[in-house]
Amino acid sequence: MPREAMTDRERWEAVLARKPTDRIPTDYWATPEATRKLVAYLGLADASQIYDRLHIDRLVSVGGRYVGPDIPVGEDVFGCRSVTVEYADGIYSETVYNPLAEYETVAEIEANYRWPNPDWWAYDHIPAQVEQWPDKPVQGGGSEPFLTYCKLRGLEQAFMDLALKPDLVHYCLDHLFDLCYKATERAYDQIPGRVLVSYVAEDLGSQDSLLFSPAQIHEFLIPRMKRMMDLVHSAGAYVFHHSDGAVRPIIPDMIEIGIDVLNPVQWRCKGMEREGLKADFGDRLVFHAGVDNQYTLPFGTVDEVREEVLDNIRILGEGGGYILGPCHNIQSVGPPENVVAMYETAYEATSL
Repeated sequence: MPREAMTDRERWEAVLARKPTDRIPTDYWATPEATRKLVAYLGLADASQIYDRLHIDRLVSVGGRYVGPDIPVGEDVFGCRSVTVEYADGIYSETVYNPLAEYETVAEIEANYRWPNPDWWAYDHIPAQVEQWPDKPVQGGGSEPFLTYCKLRGLEQAFMDLALKPDLVHYCLDHLFDLCYKATERAYDQIPGRVLVSYVAEDLGSQDSLLFSPAQIHEFLIPRMKRMMDLVHSAGAYVFHHSDGAVRPIIPDMIEIGIDVLNPVQWRCKGMEREGLKADFGDRLVFHAGVDNQYTLPFGTVDEVREEVLDNIRILGEGGGYILGPCHNIQSVGPPENVVAMYETAYEATSL
């Protein structure tokens, strides 16, 4: 029987610092529907038991508690309205009202729109929350503002704005990044030195290429993301960078501004072959996830899952620097047997 010599927190800290671990750490991302399906399959009482049952290194997330003005039913704090859309045996929330879509100029937004105030969130609950999990790594703070911008303006308009209304993009992103920056600062202040990773994310890639031109990434995102990353590093935390898709062309630039962890390593996307990523960037990045969520987990066999996990450990885990998990949220359309196979294979293959 394999044994464990480290806590979840020690294991995450070690792999991020490029030190030896008793086994490869694992992480869990899933939709609520997929989690309920897994709980039922394993015969567990609730989702919290998944981590012990499958030897997953639980990451505790902390953040602000909303205490601001009442938000109308069906809206979020930015005024975006959403509806739930069904698929198979699950649902997703889709934005159907974009509050900034009608405006053509910065002046119109300034005259008609109220940005959320950082004081609308309180953080004094965080120390007690973290005290409950002394042996767990903590995630807190970070940013993903262009995703919010797409909801505010509408997806198509948001991307057209990059070429047609750059002043409006700069204006809005300044507000959105500032909100994230202050929220991150205030979370850090509550538990100095305790946050281990912060997500500084933006989806930069499609299946085959970047979603933005490199010039647009450098103009609109990189300076603001670097400011966030500098804040993360000043607090002694690691920058966890999430970007789906074929992002290899921009990885060197992301490393230069400060990312420490690359997620989710969608190796079926163009240019994202695992061997090349490890060879070219493995000395500067920790790779996170890597188990394919487009075919292998939802539609593959148990044997295919096991084979892929072993391949990831062999390739991405060579010499350390790898945290295993699914490439984004596990979906309910896949069999829970595959989820169990993923984690059991990782545990059996790398434990002492």
